[in-house]
Amino acid sequence: MDNEKIKQIVLDIIAEIAPDEDLSDVKPDQRLRDQLDLDSMDFLDIVMELRKQHGIEVPEDDYMKLESLDSCAEYLLPKFPQQAV
Repeated sequence: MDNEKIKQIVLDIIAEIAPDEDLSDVKPDQRLRDQLDLDSMDFLDIVMELRKQHGIEVPEDDYMKLESLDSCAEYLLPKFPQQAV
């Protein structure tokens, strides 16, 4: 697993919960909420899908660490099981 794969996983989840959003020009270093029309329920859906699809728990105290694609990748990378190369 690497940062780019994690960013794609997050984008795929966003595409599922907000299918009308245009994700083609999302900048990885800017807050997702500033770029997309995501409300707090959408954000909770992202967290729930990470848990459901990948078994990753994100405590409420860590929600701020998922503000941008870059910060998502940095925070989530150690939480994904490392696969042998």
